[in-house]
Amino acid sequence: MNNFFIAQTFGKSSNYTDIPNNLFKEHNVKKGLRNEDGTGVRVGLTRVSDVVGYEIEDGKKVNVPGKLFYRGIEISDLVNGKNNSRFGFEETSFLLLFGYLPSKKELREFTTLLGEHYNLPDEFLEKNMLRTPSRNLMNSLQKSILALYDYDEDPDNTDPYQTLLKGINIMAKLPSLAVYAYQCKIHHYDRESLVIHYPKPEYSMAENILYMLRKDGSFTQQEADLLDIMLMIHADHGGGNNSTFTNVVISSTGTDIYSSSTASIGSLKGPKHGGANIRCSEMITAIEKRNWIKSNRSTDEIGHPKNTGKGFL
Repeated sequence: MNNFFIAQTFGKSSNYTDIPNNLFKEHNVKKGLRNEDGTGVRVGLTRVSDVVGYEIEDGKKVNVPGKLFYRGIEISDLVNGKNNSRFGFEETSFLLLFGYLPSKKELREFTTLLGEHYNLPDEFLEKNMLRTPSRNLMNSLQKSILALYDYDEDPDNTDPYQTLLKGINIMAKLPSLAVYAYQCKIHHYDRESLVIHYPKPEYSMAENILYMLRKDGSFTQQEADLLDIMLMIHADHGGGNNSTFTNVVISSTGTDIYSSSTASIGSLKGPKHGGANIRCSEMITAIEKRNWIKSNRSTDEIGHPKNTGKGFL
């Protein structure tokens, strides 16, 4: 390819393709999912979940402490109501899917159903993941979910009930798909030993993620409980976030759930959407590094910090 020609042509193209910002306001066209004052653009109505980050006072947007509601129930109430349950995420998923909190019997039957669908199809791992590892876990998830289409006897059936069944099947397999994507990546690109644990049907999703992620399969109940709560908080964030909006747009064409889910993950991969999680991880790493350096300072005889070669902050 003649890169010089493309670069030169690309430099000229903005003169013919750019749209002045003032035209968007003049024609009342939204440039994204936010208005100029920072309020959200209404794209539809939902009774599933809602994120409240601001209020309108005297016609002006006023930021308030964020709140997250699932089916009208605040997330803090769901987390507090979890008590010692190992299946907080599963209970939350039931609420989001069916509109009400399950009874103990319904939750037990739902978690049993998920456990029966944890395992990937025979040779799926070998054919679709080990032989084609990806540097990026999100891309690997996209490929894997799209590959599940070929294992479905009626993949293009978009009947609501059949779509629900397919969605629950995908949901049950996501812990394995995510962890195996990571294991394949560090094995192929980082040259680490490949360790594969098969999911345990009696484990919650949070427990299975930790079990399959760790080489020795060990985890504490406190770790599992914390991850369970994190999964609850990330279960849904309203119909207007980018990846959910992507799912709505794609599925409105009548396509299959595998295609629409794959498109949503592609949206979530973008640093302006799912990148928030990466930035949080980087922030935590920076804080840990800072605290480590401070705790490893040494002092001279009169109590002044001594340069150990590790640097100071």
